[in-house]
Amino acid sequence: MYFNAKSVSLLLALCVGGITSAFLSILPEVSTMGAIVGLIISFSSTFLLTYFVLEFIFFKEIGNIHRQIHELRQKQTKSSSKEVKQKNPIVDIKSQINHYAKMKEDEIAQLKKMEQYRKEFLANISHELKTPIFATQGFILTLLDGAVNDKNVRDRFLKKAAKSLNALNILVEDLLTVSKIEAGEINMEFEEFDVQIMLVDVLEQIEQKAEKKNITVTFEAPNDDPIYINADYNRLKQVVLNLVVNGIKYNKKNGWVKVILEVKEDIVTINVKDNGQGIPEEDQNRIFERFYRVEKSRTKKQGGSGLGLAICKHILERHDTSISVVSTKEEGSTFSFDLKLLNDTENEDTEL
Repeated sequence: MYFNAKSVSLLLALCVGGITSAFLSILPEVSTMGAIVGLIISFSSTFLLTYFVLEFIFFKEIGNIHRQIHELRQKQTKSSSKEVKQKNPIVDIKSQINHYAKMKEDEIAQLKKMEQYRKEFLANISHELKTPIFATQGFILTLLDGAVNDKNVRDRFLKKAAKSLNALNILVEDLLTVSKIEAGEINMEFEEFDVQIMLVDVLEQIEQKAEKKNITVTFEAPNDDPIYINADYNRLKQVVLNLVVNGIKYNKKNGWVKVILEVKEDIVTINVKDNGQGIPEEDQNRIFERFYRVEKSRTKKQGGSGLGLAICKHILERHDTSISVVSTKEEGSTFSFDLKLLNDTENEDTEL
């Protein structure tokens, strides 16, 4: 039954009227007509009084509370969902309050997580900036203390200082790149090109780095036919280069890295696969965050700004796609992302 002022007043009036009529009927001095009149009067007065109290004092205020809670939920969720009323207004308000409280709990949990990420980011960036600065400072102070007079020591320390400053410059450039991409300040220069040419370009660029560590880098494609896409050549090359370099950097001696191209209907998938150290499952959801370290000691030993995967993520998002990873500890990792192929009509228009 639907609970409102009218239904509750009617039930209560019937009960009071029935009891009054039954009481009057057992009195010998009260006639049947008197019992009926008593029933009508008690029913009417009870109904009117109860209806007035409930409608204009109780249910009206409950309705106002319910409406305000619903409007507040709509503002918080930025939705225009229709208000669904329960049969019992008290249950309806309870449901609304519970839903709102749950939403606020989720927001608080999210804010706490963001605050934790912020603290980690500040700690990481402070450490990353401090390391090359302190190293350079140490070399320069050593030279100022008298080592500058020794040509061999001077040249060696100046080279080390230059190397530290170069690392600092790379870090700042990577950080600026991430920040500009996130803010939408870097425009992607889309052009049509054969993705195989770009991948071969990447492999030629990292050939010496792979040879120094005895890492075999190979490229696999369905065939030699051109595979045209519309993308930012240099930015996409940067993504693949970062992934391949990571595959070399965090690999074991005599390991391998494979760049695999797969074509399915109107989608081309680029996979960068290695048999290196792998990534623990608990870290795989966070490796695309700025400065996130899977193993701080290992990462510091291998070097790097800690921003490469974050840059990859943001560049691919600007290409309306995303990057995924499948990895097993001590077995290797596979990073993958999809790109849309140009159809034959578009290719013919480009050639014309």
